[in-house]
Amino acid sequence: MTIHKAGFVNIVGNPNVGKSTLMNQLVGERISIATFKAQTTRHRIMGIVNTDDAQIVFSDTPGVLKPNYKLQESMLAFSESALQDADILLYVTDVVENPEKNTDFLDKVKKMTIPVLLLINKIDQTDQKSLGDIVEKWHALLSNAEILPISAKNKFGTDILMKRIVDLLPPSPPYFDKDQLTDKPARFFVSEIIREKILLYYDKEIPYSVEVRVERFKEESKVIHINAVIYVERDSQKGIIIGHQGVALKKVSTEARKALEKFFGKSVFLETFVKVDKDWRSSKKELDSFGYNPE
Repeated sequence: MTIHKAGFVNIVGNPNVGKSTLMNQLVGERISIATFKAQTTRHRIMGIVNTDDAQIVFSDTPGVLKPNYKLQESMLAFSESALQDADILLYVTDVVENPEKNTDFLDKVKKMTIPVLLLINKIDQTDQKSLGDIVEKWHALLSNAEILPISAKNKFGTDILMKRIVDLLPPSPPYFDKDQLTDKPARFFVSEIIREKILLYYDKEIPYSVEVRVERFKEESKVIHINAVIYVERDSQKGIIIGHQGVALKKVSTEARKALEKFFGKSVFLETFVKVDKDWRSSKKELDSFGYNPE
């Protein structure tokens, strides 16, 4: 009889190294929003891969950074919590990152007794010799890690990585139902998809001052009715989000609706509103209400 294996495989690393892209490739579903902007992932998001004799619970985390305000403190807490409950840790870097960028977090990874797979991502952007030098540098820094060069975007090395993860998983019954894809509810993905479109459409600080709350999610057989509120910190930001004669908000809502229809596989009726919630990023009460308490 085959022994069933299961475990938590947590993905950590600095911002913009491709953690969310990797997670989506491994899970085979678009679970983490992945844009070109840093700090896209704010929560810890689980994506579950099931086979007959294994369950891999992947966990994408925010990029590790030194916090400047309460929201970033919560994001760092999500990343550090991923070190506590992992069965396997995937530490993601890339070919341009300075290996000594975040030594505090690296020191914590060094002390871990579980398997650590160091993934050097974006290898399509370098040559063989440079890659060899990068591998040597990382080997000296993280001697407890097994190093795998990959390109998450081009799916290079991800099959080898999956096989290695299954090899390293501990024997265990599944932690979640076998048909479950994630630990997050539908409303969470609605707010993430709307936020992704805001990240893509607006410049500078605006996207980082935005949070989205879904106030209505009513699913019928052929259509889903959604009301979502986009919160900003300033009246001036509200004006930018809405745009002249509502054009900017309409564009974001249309793009979000199309993505939601693809995600849920049915028609979506989406209404969006914009409200000001001053300094929500620095208020513990507000952050708790938006789900940023990592407890």
